[in-house]
Amino acid sequence: MYIVQIASECAPVIKAGGLGDVVYGLSRELGIRGHGVEIILPKYDCMRYDHIWGMHNAYSDLEVPWDGGAINCSVDCGWVHGQLCFFIEPHSSDDFFNRGCYYGCLDDHMRFAFFSKAALEFLLKTDKRPDIIHCHDWQTGLVPVMLYEIYQYHGLENQRVCYTIHNFKHQGIAGANLLEVTGLYRQEYYYDIDRLGDDENATAINLMKGGIVYSNYINTVSPHHAWEARFTEVGCGLGHTLHKHQHKFGGILNGIDYNVWNPEVDGYIPYHYSQNNLEEKLKNKKALRERLWLGHSQKPIVCYIGRLDDQKGVHLVHHAIYYAQNRGAQFVLLGSATEPGINDHFWHEKQHLNNSPDCHIEIGFNEELAHLIYAGADMIVVPSNYEPCGLTQMIGLKYGTVPIVRGVGGLVNTVFDRDYDQNKPPEERNGYVFYQTDNQALESALDRAINLWYKKPKEFRKLVIQGMEYDYSWNHPGAQYVGIYDYIRHK
Repeated sequence: MYIVQIASECAPVIKAGGLGDVVYGLSRELGIRGHGVEIILPKYDCMRYDHIWGMHNAYSDLEVPWDGGAINCSVDCGWVHGQLCFFIEPHSSDDFFNRGCYYGCLDDHMRFAFFSKAALEFLLKTDKRPDIIHCHDWQTGLVPVMLYEIYQYHGLENQRVCYTIHNFKHQGIAGANLLEVTGLYRQEYYYDIDRLGDDENATAINLMKGGIVYSNYINTVSPHHAWEARFTEVGCGLGHTLHKHQHKFGGILNGIDYNVWNPEVDGYIPYHYSQNNLEEKLKNKKALRERLWLGHSQKPIVCYIGRLDDQKGVHLVHHAIYYAQNRGAQFVLLGSATEPGINDHFWHEKQHLNNSPDCHIEIGFNEELAHLIYAGADMIVVPSNYEPCGLTQMIGLKYGTVPIVRGVGGLVNTVFDRDYDQNKPPEERNGYVFYQTDNQALESALDRAINLWYKKPKEFRKLVIQGMEYDYSWNHPGAQYVGIYDYIRHK
């Protein structure tokens, strides 16, 4: 099959979150399986050009109809770690992608509506006719809308669309002016509640809803999150729309790249290891303590790696720092805060705990240090309020770092409680799960993990090995996506 991914990110050249990892990881897996894959991206001024090989002009005069006229674009082409990528650069006073950032502008809905239109124009003008167009999140929600309402009448009539939603919280809410500039002129038609009309704001259109309504198949990034999106507030108002389109909606767990996240080959850690030589993991633990000036003692290390915000259950992260130490463990945190108040709070905690031999707080993100923490820690806490898929718990499992997670989203699909899971036999359980959002729930799970480490070290080692044996690579998700592509091609 010939597959084109249209997205606002692709790691490592454009990465603001998990979306970039998925676009790259899935594209690579599809290529391994023998499919032709190309990726269409905006050409941001601030992307990592050092990750692009052989950048050159592929199309120099792309006229994109816009706001009653046209905007001229050039399209560059290059290889991003083996993946063929096209970068669309509009030449206009709007400077859509010359902002020094990927997201966060007041006109983001216009910026990505233009990108969506330009991507379709590029396919049309270059005679690219993919079997599948795979779009991601609200930024490309207009692609299937314009494909069905405009471009199928100009030569793109056989293309099928798979639309993946990574985060329901951001949906692309816009007004009637966006319809006008993109050429979707029938305002009353698109404002219909069964098309783009926002369920909660009668004066707005919803780009993510458009993607859901017009795509041939929609998925989110774990089976449990798909259920949550339909039946809980996690769907952020789109539950009714998803219910109406349930026949074409499902969940596929993300994968992780075991070429990057694998203690057997990881270039960032001093000692490589697998489940067959866990003694080497202990050497990484010693190296981590030396790097962070932690005390060398017979204690487990509990870690947290990730953003510090409300989605990630930041109140429980804070509680875990002190509870773990009170229970005889050391704690390492590596995270960046998205809100000034949270950032200030954790800087205060860092200063307060600065001289502790049992705690280190690192504000910001450091890729090299993240790898060493995964390799050196014994346990990782993931207390998210909601988590569409989650990568840290899967990485933790691969590194023999036992996950302690809240039972939401993809965490439910990947971590199975050692003591209480009824759906897995004891030899297939791999961590600890709690379900409530209060301190006591976290304490219960963390307590069980620390107790096992101290009192039954052989059992703890067995749990570590059982986790490392799980395969959360892109192999299984890749097969599932290919199955969906085949299904919608022949519908």
